[in-house]
Amino acid sequence: MENIADVVWTGPWWKNRGIRNLNFCIALVLMTSAINGYDSSVLNGIQIMPEWENDFKQPNSTTRGMIVAAQTFGALIGLPFAPLLSDGIGRRKALCLGSAIMCGGVILQAMATGVVHFVASRILVGIGLCFATNSAPLLVTELAYPTQRAPITAMYNSSWYIGSIISAWITYATLKTLQGSTWAWRIPSILQACPSLVQCILIWFVPESPRWLVSKGRDGEAIAVLAKYHANNRERDPLVYFTYGQIREALSIEREVSKSSSYLQLFKTPGNRRRMRIVLAIGFFSQWSGNGLVSYYIKQVFAGVGVTDGSTVSLINGALQIWNFFVAITAALLVDKIGRRPLFLTSNAGMLVTFGMWTLAAALFNTRGDRGAANAVIAMIPLFYLTYSIAYTPMLVAYTVEILPFGIRARGFALMNFTICVGITTNQYVNPIALEKLQWKYYLVYCAFLAFELAYVFLFLIETKGKTLEETAAIFDGQQQIDNIANVGHDAVTQSRHHYGFQAYGHRHHGSGGGAGANGAADGAAYAYGQGAKNGKSEDVELSLSRHNSMVPTIVTERDDSDWRPMSAETGYSQNKEFLKYRRDSSDRPW
Repeated sequence: MENIADVVWTGPWWKNRGIRNLNFCIALVLMTSAINGYDSSVLNGIQIMPEWENDFKQPNSTTRGMIVAAQTFGALIGLPFAPLLSDGIGRRKALCLGSAIMCGGVILQAMATGVVHFVASRILVGIGLCFATNSAPLLVTELAYPTQRAPITAMYNSSWYIGSIISAWITYATLKTLQGSTWAWRIPSILQACPSLVQCILIWFVPESPRWLVSKGRDGEAIAVLAKYHANNRERDPLVYFTYGQIREALSIEREVSKSSSYLQLFKTPGNRRRMRIVLAIGFFSQWSGNGLVSYYIKQVFAGVGVTDGSTVSLINGALQIWNFFVAITAALLVDKIGRRPLFLTSNAGMLVTFGMWTLAAALFNTRGDRGAANAVIAMIPLFYLTYSIAYTPMLVAYTVEILPFGIRARGFALMNFTICVGITTNQYVNPIALEKLQWKYYLVYCAFLAFELAYVFLFLIETKGKTLEETAAIFDGQQQIDNIANVGHDAVTQSRHHYGFQAYGHRHHGSGGGAGANGAADGAAYAYGQGAKNGKSEDVELSLSRHNSMVPTIVTERDDSDWRPMSAETGYSQNKEFLKYRRDSSDRPW
């Protein structure tokens, strides 16, 4: 059977103009995760500064917990609305709105003169980040070229460290050069607005998700996006037909299962319940694996082993971010080679071992004052993050969005973010108090929970390597659904290569039999794009699902095609209006 590997570009991506332009667009969207990383790390960095502590009257552990948790509280406020925006106004507009809100929040943060002012600005930043981080990964995974979808989506969360690295070194530089000045912490806050402003301006040059466009009945625009970026403007390319056919089929299956999209739908079917037990678990695990100790309370962790100099802690923090970034990017590039399940199992087993050694070394230092044990704690932290970052950094977002079908993708991802917020909030309130009261003994709680995580991942996590986005999302619904979607791709490619049937409808036609079966996806795609793209723009086409055997969707329209004309005399297509032959040896092939 024809599959995705038979129709994709196999050369270097930078030699393909469409993929090259697409990746430049996706890079702008990946910036969202870097902004998130900058925001998280800048708060960690400025809390180390004596200037920040003086401006906010030496805040105690409870006040620090409230300041750190304010952004998460803002995210919780925005969570119910984020998927509504992503599904309602589109991925691009939701991302732009979130970036604009963040710009306002960080400006207020840089101007803060008291704890209440600072907390309010952090809440606003949290709302903006919530909107942006809900839509951005959806846009990335739904736009990416099929062979690059997994590593590029994995790079989304890995890009968090780019912002984190920049933040760590900016705060280190201002700490060293602006000692005694309030600008030591205000400048890093001001700089946070720059990438959000860039996104607000340039996001309009990024294409909208073709999946979202099809879901809104804008098939012509969706095919135009697929043709431009996946097939170098070849709207009749087999890959365009393959992808479009699978998108239509997946959406039609979802509509049959559910007539409405709500949070309850996430748990109504056995397949969705299997998805959500994984999504919610890895979301919580990503924050309750011990990583939150260093992410938010690095000063207290190092103080526990006798390292109290702010410059030293800041330097270690900056080096740690660089280490984490390279580990996460390397793992992202290996996602399709190694697979999701092996990466998660290796990560959880490694975290259990390294955190156990970290706990033992911390216990020896605190009970015996062993300086060698303190050095061992410092050495264990990068090893722990090595094991954490090979799975949870690259795959947390990528695995979640790929196993969720389009209809529940935004809401399911939002609910995963909710579990992350719950994990972060409990960590941010509990960690400083527990570290102060229990010291190293608090690490034993994480050791026990890491053992539970390993068992859970072993029992429930499913491998998804080697499938298209639509096929991956269907894994949890049974083999029949996977076969239906795979058959659609095969039939659409076969149709695109051998037989195009352009059919004009003077009236609404609900076909059955030959016109509505396996040929429907290919015919509909060609007709939709032919009507929309010939003038350099796409128009809406009316959707109607016509079923025949393999449940292949088709498009019908009430517009006539009296002004239809072939692309050109050199395209390698027959001039016959109703039956076009595609020659694989055509001189204008895209590969």
